[in-house]
Amino acid sequence: MGNLIEYYFNPEIFRESLWLLIKTLPIVFEVLVMGLVLSYAWGLLLALMRLSRVGVVNKVAGAYIDFFRGLPLLLLFIFIYYGLAIAGIKLSAIASGVLGLTLCYGAYSAEIFRAGIQAIPKGQMEAARSLGMTGSQAMLNVILPQAIKLVIPPLTNEFIAMIKDTSLMSVIAVPELLFTAKEKMGVTANPTPLTVAAIIYVVFTIPLIRVAARLETRRRKPRPPDRPATAGDISPEAEAQLHSADIAGQMPKGGYG
Repeated sequence: MGNLIEYYFNPEIFRESLWLLIKTLPIVFEVLVMGLVLSYAWGLLLALMRLSRVGVVNKVAGAYIDFFRGLPLLLLFIFIYYGLAIAGIKLSAIASGVLGLTLCYGAYSAEIFRAGIQAIPKGQMEAARSLGMTGSQAMLNVILPQAIKLVIPPLTNEFIAMIKDTSLMSVIAVPELLFTAKEKMGVTANPTPLTVAAIIYVVFTIPLIRVAARLETRRRKPRPPDRPATAGDISPEAEAQLHSADIAGQMPKGGYG
């Protein structure tokens, strides 16, 4: 046991690595913020395309979603960073990482947004149209605000997965937590820096996991029997569809699982 502690929890290396890895957090936050905003915006657009009545648009969006949900994120990073460079398109490591997160997580979040939109009762759209709104106006002002409230819990789970998947960017030399930890491990010939990186990931993700669980519980809180159903209540079938999209979004994206 003593050898195990010395090997993975060396006190001196732990202190050195902790400060070194903390200094990489601004880069991690930069990638996460850009990846989060771009992937969710792209996912919402894909969801609207997937729901389009124009057959070509619907099928193109569906093919994109299926392809990028089936492609491991690790390989996507490699294709973007190294493959595009061969084609003459040179992106920085950080830009390649953000693009990879956007393409991959956009596909997963698209299914979550689509399930959230479809969970809104059709009567909401019909009521909005009866008030003189166009389909676009009804979607923007009536359907989407309600759908976004429903998809916050699964999107929070997506964000947690994205935090962990930033470690995959070490393969394209983004100086994030895992990349820096591996460099430090090479210098010290001791894996304690990896332990420090793991602890930092856990410190960030556990509070978010708790928040996501609380939001999920609140969303699924049953309607009191003495309260009549309202237009905003979703059916059990729609709830099951939204839950299915949430589960699909939590599937491994890196290719290790």
